[in-house]
Amino acid sequence: MIARPHRLRRAALLVLLGSLTLTACTTPADEPGPDPAKPPSGSVAQVCDKLPEGPAEAPAGAVKIDPAVPGDLATKTRSNPAGTTFWLAPGTHRLGDDRYDQVNPKPGNVYIGGPKAVLDGRKINQYAFSGNAADVKIRTLTVQGFAAPHDEGVVNHDSADGWVIEQSTVQDNDGAALMAGARQQVRGNCLRRNGQYGMNAYAQNNKITGLVVEGNEITGNNTGDWEAKIDGCGCSGGIKFWSVDGADVTGNWVHDNRGVGLWADTNNNDFRIEANVIENNDGSALMYETSYNAVIAGNTIRRNNWVDGKRYIDRGDSFPVASIYVSESGGEPRVKARTDKLEISGNTFENNWNGVTLWENSDRFCNSPANTSSGSCTRLVPEQAKCAQPAIASGGLNADCRWKTQRVEIHHNRFVLDPAVAGCEESCARMAMLANFGTFPEWSPYKGEVVQQAITFHQGNRLYDNVYSGPWNFVAFEPSRVLGFGEWQGAPYKQDQGSKLTRAGGG
Repeated sequence: MIARPHRLRRAALLVLLGSLTLTACTTPADEPGPDPAKPPSGSVAQVCDKLPEGPAEAPAGAVKIDPAVPGDLATKTRSNPAGTTFWLAPGTHRLGDDRYDQVNPKPGNVYIGGPKAVLDGRKINQYAFSGNAADVKIRTLTVQGFAAPHDEGVVNHDSADGWVIEQSTVQDNDGAALMAGARQQVRGNCLRRNGQYGMNAYAQNNKITGLVVEGNEITGNNTGDWEAKIDGCGCSGGIKFWSVDGADVTGNWVHDNRGVGLWADTNNNDFRIEANVIENNDGSALMYETSYNAVIAGNTIRRNNWVDGKRYIDRGDSFPVASIYVSESGGEPRVKARTDKLEISGNTFENNWNGVTLWENSDRFCNSPANTSSGSCTRLVPEQAKCAQPAIASGGLNADCRWKTQRVEIHHNRFVLDPAVAGCEESCARMAMLANFGTFPEWSPYKGEVVQQAITFHQGNRLYDNVYSGPWNFVAFEPSRVLGFGEWQGAPYKQDQGSKLTRAGGG
């Protein structure tokens, strides 16, 4: 299975996601945001090198796997029935010497690592656990040293349904540590130093629903620096989500990844991203791109985007890349979810390179050559060929062939920026709501200021009851229109009603 990378230009970037209930994590109007000195609600997953060890003896009825016998795990998996529990004894376990020697579980199999049990691919084997068997469980096991190709994963390589991976370490592999299937639960794991992703949540036929990512430490991923190898590939970071319908991403520590921390790309829907600590990632903390209906609430987001932000400035590009980047994404009541908005509330933003950018690329829509999402169409118009002249010029197709940054509400957040800490000037203290002037293709119905007017004034995007500390400016309508706080609050924008700004910096 190859997870096709959707080519990503700057204009097509996006933040990451989170969908909760409509009542998610708001604070009273007279308390506009959380105290940045306090930890977020929920647990912070500092689990790497602190995970509990597995059982010292084989559980009753379990099949013992001997580390002294190469290939013992794969052999005994083949020879035992579905639903068998396997206990990997302490030590380093190996598979065969062919790159395709791997474990193919049967439905309901359970794999439990004993104390310091390691499954090591020795950079020979490409995959650890593969196949289409459902409801497999992996616990208290270290999986390392596998050589998965670009866009492929080591554990659950074929995105089978119902897998549970918990209290395990998946580290120092090429490709992605994990793939994901429907109903997959990823709880309390250490996903670190993998070549491309900590997890690549991609499945053929877009079948991923009900994904749970809870209490994991996701750190140091994209050691292969894939954005440098494939310019604009959009194929790296802590976790990448593709067309996932329903995900809870809660209580994770996402830090020090090369690139974006969490990235939802193309037709994701119904995300809840809550009570995470997302910090020190080279790119955005969160990108939510060409996707729908999410709640991003109660997170601590700090010191993200320093590397990418400085890179933009160094090359003379003033585009407001941000710690949360929403690109062609928003609330859509016609797409079923637990909310019909994209809500960003109750978060603490501390010393990131810029705050939140709401962006819409006027030239990016279904069936446009400028659509970087590899032939994908919107959830409202699945058939790409319909989005063509003359039908797209007006009516329902004109509205629904375009991913829209709409119904976004940003409220009760605290934005703190001290330029001395971030190593920047005022160019790193921006909030933005903007689009480009439409020019392409020639037959596009969105040329000119159509989308710029829509995102700024007509698509229900609202900021209110936030607190800002630092030299914040506000970008509206187009990249060159930089406003002070009073201009931003005044006509015609009328944003951030009830919000407060203190010019002093500080963290």
